[in-house]
Amino acid sequence: MNSTNGIADILTGLTQGKVVQIVMIITAAWLFITVSQRFLPWLAEQTSGRARQFLLASVPLLRLSVLILAFVLILPRLIEPTVENLVALLGALALALGFAFKDYASSLIAGVVALYETPFRLGDWIEVSGTYGEVKGINMRTVRVVTPDDTVVHIPHLKLWDHLIHNANDGGLNLLCVADFYLHPSHDADLVRHVFEDVALTSPYVQLDQPITVIVAEKPWGTHYRLKAYPVNPRQQFLFTTDLTVRGKAALGQRGVKFALIPAVAS
Repeated sequence: MNSTNGIADILTGLTQGKVVQIVMIITAAWLFITVSQRFLPWLAEQTSGRARQFLLASVPLLRLSVLILAFVLILPRLIEPTVENLVALLGALALALGFAFKDYASSLIAGVVALYETPFRLGDWIEVSGTYGEVKGINMRTVRVVTPDDTVVHIPHLKLWDHLIHNANDGGLNLLCVADFYLHPSHDADLVRHVFEDVALTSPYVQLDQPITVIVAEKPWGTHYRLKAYPVNPRQQFLFTTDLTVRGKAALGQRGVKFALIPAVAS
């Protein structure tokens, strides 16, 4: 008996009633997933802290659980649940999918691994292969990221096998922002450091219970300052960095501090 006849024999017990039940299970699973993917993120936006992160992280896990449950409920209605039937059907499916959807299957497996290891969650700001943005969706095959320029990027889970994943806030609300300043070497470094600390402390976006740090490095062309602080919400990171830069430049100008002039490199 060839594999085609074997599968046909397995499915001979499929009746109209079972077909209706299978359609109802698929419809119920689809409705539940659709509603949860809309309701849970909306509910997360109404909360903050750990509750928000838990609700966002539960969306892909809940979807995977519903799909597994639907598969478990449908399988006994397709075949008689014996060892021989399961081996024959799953073997044929694995062979077909292995050739037709090799990359897709690899992305699915990588997605399951990502759900287990949780290198990122909904609401995290990540960078993969030069793409930086907020994780808005974790699907079975791809991660949906929205960049600061409001561009939607779908990153296949398969890319995550051999690429570095930079997670800026790692499931929390603490995301470090850095404002860079390049100053002429002739200035009072201690005064400038205190100016930058005051600029960060008076920002409307600053998270006061997190440290404010000023890093100073001397360069051949001048002095490089890095003002490091945390915004209240990760989504404010660009407004926060802009506020630090604008008010930092104004404060330095009031004190007569000059900026470094780096000569252009000849092409």
